[in-house]
Amino acid sequence: MRSTRIAISAAMLGALALPVLSATTASAAPTAASALSASDCYDHPYLPYAVHAKAVTIRSKASSKSTALGVLYKSHKFTVSKKSGNWVYITDKTTGVKGWVSGTYVYRDVRMCLD
Repeated sequence: MRSTRIAISAAMLGALALPVLSATTASAAPTAASALSASDCYDHPYLPYAVHAKAVTIRSKASSKSTALGVLYKSHKFTVSKKSGNWVYITDKTTGVKGWVSGTYVYRDVRMCLD
């Protein structure tokens, strides 16, 4: 599922970059402003984590066989404080529950700078 999302993202990025690349000519020299925008892109903060499923079980340990502490719904706001393998330790801001959630269902959006 994650590899499909990566493939789709790569295809979309390629489709977006193609018109930009074809619009520039070989004799066009890059300007200082465009050189700065690429380095400034890394200064943008990451977007918050989001739940990819309708609901995910919050667990006491980073294991699917551990005790369930609660449920993290798609609409809930949460923070991630650490990772362990494919698991992330979260704090659900809606309910206050802290625990481990499978990284398969939680992801972090990143901003793409195409300047």
